[in-house]
Amino acid sequence: MDTSESSTEPRTPDAEQEADRPRGWRRWAMDTRPLRRPAYRRLWASTVVTAVGSQLTAVAVPKQIYDITGSSAWVGAASLAGLLPLIVFALWGGAIADSMDRRKLLLLTNTGIAVTSLLFWAQAFAGLESVGALMLLLALQQAFWGLNAPARSASIARLVPADELPAANALGSTVMQTGQIAGPLLAGALIPVIGLAELYLIDALALCVTVWAVYRLPALPPLTAAKAGSAGLRGVLEGFRYISGHAVLLLSFLADIVAMVLGMPRALFPQLAAETYAPYGEGFALGLLFAAIPLGAVLGGLFSGTFSRARRHGWMVIGSVVVWGLAVAGFGLSGSLWVAVAFLALAGVADMVSMVFRGAILLSAATDEMRGRMQGVFTVVVAGGPRLADVLHGIAGSAFGPRTAVAGGGILVVVVMLALAAAMPALRRYRV
Repeated sequence: MDTSESSTEPRTPDAEQEADRPRGWRRWAMDTRPLRRPAYRRLWASTVVTAVGSQLTAVAVPKQIYDITGSSAWVGAASLAGLLPLIVFALWGGAIADSMDRRKLLLLTNTGIAVTSLLFWAQAFAGLESVGALMLLLALQQAFWGLNAPARSASIARLVPADELPAANALGSTVMQTGQIAGPLLAGALIPVIGLAELYLIDALALCVTVWAVYRLPALPPLTAAKAGSAGLRGVLEGFRYISGHAVLLLSFLADIVAMVLGMPRALFPQLAAETYAPYGEGFALGLLFAAIPLGAVLGGLFSGTFSRARRHGWMVIGSVVVWGLAVAGFGLSGSLWVAVAFLALAGVADMVSMVFRGAILLSAATDEMRGRMQGVFTVVVAGGPRLADVLHGIAGSAFGPRTAVAGGGILVVVVMLALAAAMPALRRYRV
């Protein structure tokens, strides 16, 4: 036995990190250190269960609306019906998460989401065929999800140490991205076999597992006494003032807005599949284009050990957004479907890295009494950015052609991100 292992001399933090660093091929694989923490492991396991289940409902709702109306316009209207409640309740939910026990809030909101899924099942089982009822339930579901997401994300910083936050974010994001691939595929396979109603029921049962996992979490009360009015409009406004006074937080949000609004080209996928990549088969090309970014994100998560221990979080965000922009520009210039998919997959890897470190910055740079509100704004940015991108890319694609619009958007991402990094050094300097 090496006597140095039994030495009573205390080790420095750097020495402890070095001793904990994996060797050989394991240093490339996903960093699973947060799963050693029982509380985080329960929260993460509940995400594994619901990541697929939630996607079953996400497929079933537009399918049912289209079956009733035969109109894609109604499908789009339903999506917008869920957006406003999501924005309002995510901002409000962030303020609530900073003023009460986050475990209790997670229990209430997960139960609400489960009940909503049961109501989706009931209306489908009864053959109600009411678009109004579906849109109302969708709005209710998105309201509960908006209340839930900030508390869930803000809780992570109380369950794992600061140096494991990137790894924890990578674990959670990988599961969610995997669900976005596996869920729709599973839904497509199950609908002809069991029907739409049963998809809702499966989601509701999966959410019962989530409620049980959250019940097993420790109490997560505010670390400081909540101020009067902190759970209302005053608390929401305080969150925005807090962001404006902390440059690194503001820049982390701006980085995501730049990447998603200027560089998310999904609105042009149908046109590119029908025109540029038509020789490969329009349906086949469209499926590959939509799957490529989440597939790249999953690959990035599986090999997150390559970057999750980085300490210069600001540079990781800047670099990943620049790579995203370059990859999107490369996609726009690609005439080959396989080259295009490769560029989109690279963009997915960059997006995963960006998500991991932006999330870590929000959890580490903000105080605990503000983390819920930061996550509420984060939820709104993540949900709203791609929708704005759909509008902008649709207009640009019609005006300049889809490939020019995509490539131009990617180049704009690079230029604007580098300009922000040069003008405001706070993000460049941020490290843990």
